Amino acid sequence: MSNPPDEQTTARGMSVGAHIRRLGALIRPYRGRWVLATVALVFGGITNLVLPQPVRLAIDEALTHRDLSRLEVFAWIAMAGFVVLGVATVFRHYLMSWLGNRVVTDLRKKTFAHLLRFPPGWFHERKTGELVSRLTDDIGAIQTTVGSELSMALRSALSAVGGLVMLFFTSPALAGLTLVLVPPLSILSVRIGRRIRKQARAMQDELAAANASLKEAVSAIETVQVFTAEGLEEARYAKRIEGSFEASLSLAWARGVFVGAVEIAAFGAVTALLYLGAVQVLDGDLTAGAMTTFLIYTLMVATSLATLANLWGNLQRAMGATERVFELLDEVPQIRDPDLPLPFPPGGAEVDARRARGHLRFERVRFAYPARPTETVLDEVDFEVKPGETLALVGRSGAGKSTIAALIQRFWDPSQGSVAIDGVDLRRVRLTDLRRDMATVAQDPVLFSGTLRDNIRYGRPDAEDDEVVRAVRDAGLEVFIQRLPDGLDTLVGERGVKISGGERQRVAIARALLADPAVLVLDEATSHLDVDNERLVQEALDRLMVNRTTVVIAHRLSTVRGASQILVIDRGRVVERGRHDELLARGGVYADLVRRQLEDSPRHEDRPSL
Repeated sequence: MSNPPDEQTTARGMSVGAHIRRLGALIRPYRGRWVLATVALVFGGITNLVLPQPVRLAIDEALTHRDLSRLEVFAWIAMAGFVVLGVATVFRHYLMSWLGNRVVTDLRKKTFAHLLRFPPGWFHERKTGELVSRLTDDIGAIQTTVGSELSMALRSALSAVGGLVMLFFTSPALAGLTLVLVPPLSILSVRIGRRIRKQARAMQDELAAANASLKEAVSAIETVQVFTAEGLEEARYAKRIEGSFEASLSLAWARGVFVGAVEIAAFGAVTALLYLGAVQVLDGDLTAGAMTTFLIYTLMVATSLATLANLWGNLQRAMGATERVFELLDEVPQIRDPDLPLPFPPGGAEVDARRARGHLRFERVRFAYPARPTETVLDEVDFEVKPGETLALVGRSGAGKSTIAALIQRFWDPSQGSVAIDGVDLRRVRLTDLRRDMATVAQDPVLFSGTLRDNIRYGRPDAEDDEVVRAVRDAGLEVFIQRLPDGLDTLVGERGVKISGGERQRVAIARALLADPAVLVLDEATSHLDVDNERLVQEALDRLMVNRTTVVIAHRLSTVRGASQILVIDRGRVVERGRHDELLARGGVYADLVRRQLEDSPRHEDRPSL
C-alpha cells in the first residue's frame, strides 16, 4: 500500500539531542550493562577528583613538617586511589566497548532486515554500493561513538564539572576566572559543530558514491573488460574517491580549527591562573599545597574541555553518518503489510493449511510506475485463471507482460483496480502469507554463493533430505549431480557462475518444486537455452506445472500451445485472448506473431520465441 511522501519521516536536520535519544533507544535493551558502565565511570571519576587531595596534604603537612611517616601514608593512599581508578577504567572500557559492538551488530541486523522489506522497484532506483556503504561505513561510525567516545564524553564532562566544583572549594576567587571561558567555548562549539556536521555528511555521500562505482564495476567486470573500459571505470572511481578526499580535508580543517581554538583558550587560561596563583602564594593568601591542587584541577578541567571539544567534533562527524542510517530506517516501504490483514489462504481448516487454491483474478487493473505516473503501463486489464490452469502472456517487448507478473507477486500495487487470489485482494494479505504460496522461475535465475543443496533448499529451508532428493529428480538434475565429486554439496560460486545456464534453470525449478507453490510464474524460463537444455528444462517445467496455477511469459510454442488461456498484450492492453488454435484461426495479432517468428526460425522449427 502506497504511503504519501509527507507521511514519511526523515532524520536529516535532527538535533544532537534527538540523535542521542535514538542512540539511547538502541542501548535500552542492555540498560543493565549501561548502568554498570556508568557506575564504573562515576566511581572512577570521583576517585580521579579525590586523588589531588593527598597531594595537597602531603605538601602542606608532611613536607612542611618533614614528617616521613605522614608522607608514606599519603603516598599509599594515592597508590590505592590509582589502583581503584585503573580497575574502574578496565570495567568501563570493556562494558562500553561491548555496548558499542552490540549496538552496531543490532543496528546492522535491523537495517538489513528493513532493507529486505522494500520491493524490487525501490532497489532499481538506488545504487547497491551506496546501500552497502550505509551498512558498513556509516554504521561503523556509530560504533566509535557508542563504544568509546560516548564514554569519554561522560568521563570528561564529569571531570570538568567536578573539577570546577573542587576549584571553587580550593580557591573561589581563582575559580571564578575559569567560568569566563565557558560561554565563548559553548558558542564556538555550536557554530563550528554545525559546519562539521554538514561537511561530514558531504564526505559520507561522496564515499558512498565511490563505493557504488566500485560495486558496479566489479559486478560487471566481464562487460568492463570486453569493451576495454578499465580506464573509464578507473577514472570514474578516482573522481569519486578524490571528491571524498577533498570533503575529508574540509572536515579536518574545520575540526582542527575548533579543537585548536579550544586548546589555546583552555591552556592559555591555565597559564594565567598559574601566574595569579603563584602571586597569591607569595602574598601568603594561598598555601603551596592548595596551589598545587588548584593547578591539578585546572589542568583536569582544561584537558577535559579540550577532550570534549574534540569529541564534539567527532560527534558532529558521526551524526553525518547516523543521519544516513536513520533516514533509511525511517523510510516506509510502499509495499507493506496491511494494518488489519485477512487470513490467507482463506477458509482456514476447510482448505490445506499451507496452500491456497490459486484462483487468480485481475479486475480492471491500471498501472503506472510511481516515477512516471503519466505513462500508463497497463490499461483496464481483466482476466481470470482458475486453479490449476495455465495462462500464457505474449506480446512484443515492453507490452506489459513482466509488469503483470510483478503485480501477481505484489512487487507493485495497481494504480486502479484489483488483483486477487481466491477472492482476496492481495493488498489485504500479509506479504509472507501471500508469497509463501508463490514461486518463480526467471529467464536468468539467481543462485546464491553456497552449495547446490543450499540453493535448492532456499525454496523451503525446513525441507527433509528426501524431499530435496525428490525435487532434484523431478527437476532432471539427478544425472548432473551424480557426475559431481561433491554432489549436492558442490559450491556453485557467486550467482551460480560455476554451472551452466541450463543447470541453473533446473536448480531454480528444483527450488520451486520444493516450495510447492499454488501459483507459479515462469518468466521466459527457456528462452536462452540450446535445444538439448531446452528439452530437459521443459520436461522439468511440465512436472512443476502440474496442479498449479501457472502464469507463463511466453517463450516457446510448446508451452503456449498447452496453455488454458493465452492473452496477447499490446501497449498495456489485452488485445486478444483464447487458446492457441482459436487465436491462429482468428488470424489476428497472435497469428501474425507466430508467422513472423516461424519465418525468423532458421529451420522453421516448431520452437520460435514469442
